Amino acid sequence: MTDHSAHAAPKGGLIRMSDRVMNLAYMLTQNARRHGGRTGFVWGDRSFTWREIEAKVNALAAALAARGIAKGDRVLVHSKNCDEMFWSMFAAFRLGAVWVPTNFRLMPDEVAYLATASGAKGFLCHGDFPDHATAVKEASPALAFIWRIGDTGSFGERSLEEAIAAHADARIEEARVDYNDPCWFFFTSGTTGRSKAAVLTHGQMAFVVTNHLADLMPGTYENDASLVVAPLSHGAGVHQLVQAARGVPTILLPTEKFDIAEAYRLIETHRVSNIFTVPTILKMLVEHPAADKYDHSSLRYVIYAGAPMYREDQKAAIAKLGGVLVQYFGLGEVTGNITVLPPALHDPEDGPHARIGTCGFERTGMQVSIQDDNGRELKPHETGEICVIGPGVFAGYYDNPEANAKAFRDGWFRTGDLGHVDEEGFVYITGRASDMYISGGSNIYPREVEEKILTHPAVGEVAVLGVPDPFWGEVGIAVCVAREGAKPVSEAELAAFLAPKVPRYKMPKRFFFWDALPKSGYGKVPKRMVRDELEARGLLADLARTGS
Repeated sequence: MTDHSAHAAPKGGLIRMSDRVMNLAYMLTQNARRHGGRTGFVWGDRSFTWREIEAKVNALAAALAARGIAKGDRVLVHSKNCDEMFWSMFAAFRLGAVWVPTNFRLMPDEVAYLATASGAKGFLCHGDFPDHATAVKEASPALAFIWRIGDTGSFGERSLEEAIAAHADARIEEARVDYNDPCWFFFTSGTTGRSKAAVLTHGQMAFVVTNHLADLMPGTYENDASLVVAPLSHGAGVHQLVQAARGVPTILLPTEKFDIAEAYRLIETHRVSNIFTVPTILKMLVEHPAADKYDHSSLRYVIYAGAPMYREDQKAAIAKLGGVLVQYFGLGEVTGNITVLPPALHDPEDGPHARIGTCGFERTGMQVSIQDDNGRELKPHETGEICVIGPGVFAGYYDNPEANAKAFRDGWFRTGDLGHVDEEGFVYITGRASDMYISGGSNIYPREVEEKILTHPAVGEVAVLGVPDPFWGEVGIAVCVAREGAKPVSEAELAAFLAPKVPRYKMPKRFFFWDALPKSGYGKVPKRMVRDELEARGLLADLARTGS
């Protein structure tokens, strides 16, 4: 830690006194003082006031401290969405420890790797996952303890409920933290190789909270309510941290199953005003019959991220939910803070003034640069890598200098996403650099082709990717999912429909029709998962034998 007790005055007489910032857990203290009797968390038939939440977080922090958790220690958390998972985030922050949540759908060996990669000292594991607890214990002999989350299971030293009860009257002061003190290891989804721990800090996350409130959901206060429809381990956790900053109650679905009718019932019951989700989940919400059964007029901001939303799905969502869509673009490493497209710019019509295909403009305090392979900034409409600087950018990958060297260039974070900007600074994502394929010497970006395919009324979802071809090097194939209730379309009919819309060299050579596309635990459709499914079905081998 840097010693700021004495600094020489630089020229001009300015003195830099300290990098100290507010501990994020102090937000709970503020809520307990100002909104102590108001509901802050609802899960099924349970509800908790902000005063009760503050007490439980204090007790859990005291219990963790008594077990040796101190500033800088990592606490691994593997859990379904629940109240105690939410408490664990603030308890870790309060101690100056690092919250290390996982995707609860990961396999035991994957969680064991995250335990060793993060150097976790404690493991909080949901009672439904005894095999994960065993795997982590075997992989991390230096792990100090394992505690159970929830009221199931019998492994570990004790349950969080027992730990909290044992320290019910505790009062723990927030640990002193500096701007760059880590608070959260945000593991990437591992699209290439092993997952990496992006280090998020107290100072960075304070900026993110402020920026989300300013850019994504202005005018949000304690009278609002927020529904969680995604795992708290990643983007939804960031979103709910933002809600806590304003004293907004968090509403959890009663089970990990995404029950759309129940989601709409909760929206109506609690007058939910904002939701964070991803395009695939938003599409399900829009197309479900419950959208017409329950009152969702309280919604002001339906925020989607994680992937661009297809234009046809955008228009359907606006027609069903009204002018409430907010898109943002950003990776876990930048906690979403790259661009925003607010409701007013989600035009329901495809007229000359519609911002079709853009993910928005630069977020407040953030700067985007489209760069070539040498770091040269490109002109408007030239395609290159989307790079970003600003306070929303993470501190780097934990214990991974090689990844850090690749991720940063001259201070710019390299997102790995390809795109361009127009003359007004609106950003357009072409796709992941890793998704691009080269056919006959031409670069092809799947996103462009996918957008065109989705204008066909019979296609609800699609993934385009490049596969090896003995003549062209690579060719594109499209895996499609039919829109519910639509008349089936043949491969030849879809090719004929697409022919006037894309250049010949971009035309997929084959169109496959599946019942569903494989999705990650966060509702995304990773191309690697589609490729794995193609291989499992023997389709890649067939293509290799027959050529294009």
